[in-house]
Amino acid sequence: MKTRRLTKKEMWIFAIGQLGWSILGGIISAWLVSFYLPTKEKGTNFFSGTEMNFYTIIQPGLIIGGFLTILGLITALCRVWDAVSDPLIANLSDNSKNKKGRRIPFMRMAAIPFAVITILVFMAPSLFYGGTEPNGWNVAWVAIMLVLFYTFMTIYCTPYNALISEFGKTQEDRMNISTYISLTYFAGTLIAYLPFVFAGIVRGFGVGYYWSYVICFIPLVIIACVAMLIPTFLLKETDFVEPKPSGTNAFKSLTATFKNKNFLKFSGSDVMYFVGLTLFQTGLPFFVKVTMGLDESWTMYLLGGMTVLSACFYPIVSKLVAKWGKKKLVIAGFLGLSLAYTLTALAYPITHNETSILSYIVGFGVVIIAAFPMALLGIIPQAIVADVAEEDSIVTGKKREGMFFAARTFAMKLGQSIAMLVFTSLAVFGASTMEEEVDPNQISAKWEGVTIVAVVAIIFCVLGAVILLFYNEKKVMATILEHENTASLEGLSACEEPAIEVAQEESSDLEEDTIQEEE
Repeated sequence: MKTRRLTKKEMWIFAIGQLGWSILGGIISAWLVSFYLPTKEKGTNFFSGTEMNFYTIIQPGLIIGGFLTILGLITALCRVWDAVSDPLIANLSDNSKNKKGRRIPFMRMAAIPFAVITILVFMAPSLFYGGTEPNGWNVAWVAIMLVLFYTFMTIYCTPYNALISEFGKTQEDRMNISTYISLTYFAGTLIAYLPFVFAGIVRGFGVGYYWSYVICFIPLVIIACVAMLIPTFLLKETDFVEPKPSGTNAFKSLTATFKNKNFLKFSGSDVMYFVGLTLFQTGLPFFVKVTMGLDESWTMYLLGGMTVLSACFYPIVSKLVAKWGKKKLVIAGFLGLSLAYTLTALAYPITHNETSILSYIVGFGVVIIAAFPMALLGIIPQAIVADVAEEDSIVTGKKREGMFFAARTFAMKLGQSIAMLVFTSLAVFGASTMEEEVDPNQISAKWEGVTIVAVVAIIFCVLGAVILLFYNEKKVMATILEHENTASLEGLSACEEPAIEVAQEESSDLEEDTIQEEE
């Protein structure tokens, strides 16, 4: 079967899928903790009209071993399920015999339930009957919905990410695809923060605090669903990839994936990246309100500024990769991000949570410092996974892109889980240790805990840089380059053989014509 490369337009169509799932992922990353462990604010129940405490839907105190919250435990248990589901979905995709391709049929099937489950995460039962106390039904609901959310996220994202390697037939294609999906990823994350701005407008029509956000989520989820479906209907997978099953079982494929030492080192670094990134995304509303002293709407403005400024650096990333390589730039990204977190950690000592010119200086300072590292870390890691997957297929003869990207999806969700555990446990530190008279069920985030979160994020970023030092980029790229050169020579030889035959025939005809003329 003859396949072809994607055009730039088709790469953008593919990247729209990332816009969709990053909106849904962004809603969970930005809002799960804000909903169930928010700062103390009150609202009116949308259905009953009764006043309720927004932060008592799920008990927020440190009740598990004295250092874990219920929400933190739920997210940790979701990761246990992911440890099982990620390789299974990857293996089903790698071994799919569907005539329409190994990846896109899974994506098309997952898109709608993935979107619906996202909104259901925020529909705890007590919100419908006016309950003002946390209860077990709310906990069970959120736990079940999160398990389903991450399951459908895996079904969509693992095949989607596998296509990065399969669609990226050259280094240039892989970097272009990684750049485009990074742009749509940050755009999706930015869109997920829009309720910080528009929820206040909705409340102006008499809608309660909690439901003002839920109402804002609904159009975002619809946009996300449409975006995820666009590449599944506009791109025909078999035009670009030969749908050849890998022929391996899940356990053997997963074992072989993690036997790849370079991938193992990269994955360790990648987990650190996602911990640091999620701590920032989850903590940004708290940094803005609790340590900088700004209105919550500034969460959206600061993230928007960071996204736009980061996008300005995207055109030069490929040029920098060509000159410095991927490894050095990712390490630089880690160190730059840790510098941005350092300023975040200093926010309260500088501003004392009082709105002033210093608050805006700190906020914009974080934006400016973090923009370039975000560009590096948004583009390059995806390309590294594609490189490792290609190098492995060259060495082993097995095309297991799905499993490699499933492992990266697991690294992402593991990092997010660790970040949720860290944030929900540390963010309430000041309240649980310094305000003894506070009801443990009414605890909310304090500046002491939020500042500690920023310090922990610095540590994870530095660890990510250190671990990546052991990744052998030269070996991976040398194998790929040697294979490409061999393939080029074989193609050239195949082209030269017919040419030689034609030349020989023309020479023979010329000799016959010469003999006839002499006669």
